[in-house]
Amino acid sequence: MNAVETPIDLHRLGALLDHRLGGTEPVTVETMRGGGSCEIFAVRRGDQAYVLRRAPAHASSTTAHDMLREFRILDAIKDAGVPVPRPIAADGDPAIAGTPFYVMSRVEGVPVRGSIPPAWVNSPDTQHRAFEELIDALVAIHAVDWEAVGLAGIGNPSGYLERQVGRWLAQLSSYGSRPLDGVAPLAAWLEQHRPPERPLALVHGDYKLDNVLFAPSAPPELLAVVDWEMATIGDPLVDLAWAMIFHPGPGATMALGMAGPETFAAESLPPADALIDRYATRSGRDLGDLGWYHVFARWKLAIVLEGTYAKHLRGESRNPSHAFFGQAADRLLASATAMAGPGGGGE
Repeated sequence: MNAVETPIDLHRLGALLDHRLGGTEPVTVETMRGGGSCEIFAVRRGDQAYVLRRAPAHASSTTAHDMLREFRILDAIKDAGVPVPRPIAADGDPAIAGTPFYVMSRVEGVPVRGSIPPAWVNSPDTQHRAFEELIDALVAIHAVDWEAVGLAGIGNPSGYLERQVGRWLAQLSSYGSRPLDGVAPLAAWLEQHRPPERPLALVHGDYKLDNVLFAPSAPPELLAVVDWEMATIGDPLVDLAWAMIFHPGPGATMALGMAGPETFAAESLPPADALIDRYATRSGRDLGDLGWYHVFARWKLAIVLEGTYAKHLRGESRNPSHAFFGQAADRLLASATAMAGPGGGGE
């Protein structure tokens, strides 16, 4: 961790936490790595550890990075059977942290990105549990009674799938970025083959191995689902297809946990089909149209990544990894085109 680059007013932050938690304690803040497109900070208040998550100075859209909305979702589901960090406080006052933010409990876990914890490497016969826990937590998210916990107002449930293609094409247009091969033909294919509306659920919106925290010990244990900035009420199969984009099996599009020396053992990986079957069995949902969702998830993710890449090209991002998001968007569109086949821009 390094010193904070964009100042956070420790006096005001301390007063907010004192009001929320009681008592008076000194507060310190340090930057942390991770957090996706948002920024995260380690907060110490007395002998307690928290995490502050704030919006970036330059958002890639008008709807992304809504920290107060994200806090509301966490607060609503904190006792609903979904493993999440405990939400503590939120504030939109830019005088405190520069942009809207919230504070949550610190979970001493690790995400899976380029490598896996050493304890998993030394216990290859238990590595499959990481994927099973990932699926089981997704089932728990989709099982939340979102109306009962007070989330009826966070999205527009009516016509969810019908709105998606137009919404994301408009989002792409707002970036003012480069032309993307395959976007228009895939949009036409998605509209033509759109499945009927299904029962809706709370959806995470960016569900994958590096947006959950695992205990670093073996066997793998999922401690918390994080990064809820894209959550809404929508079609749960989008979450499932999205997660499968990152499955590190044969032909993976954007594999997580397979890039470094400490990687999943190939023989320990549950096939994507087995994980999909696990979801179907535990959720009781019909997955008959899942092929459409695989195409849509890749198409949508390409547009999401292109938004961050456009920020990089404008000099509005300090994250060096964002320079590679354009290549990733191109790769996703190529994969979606191949999946769609004739009529989707494929051969």
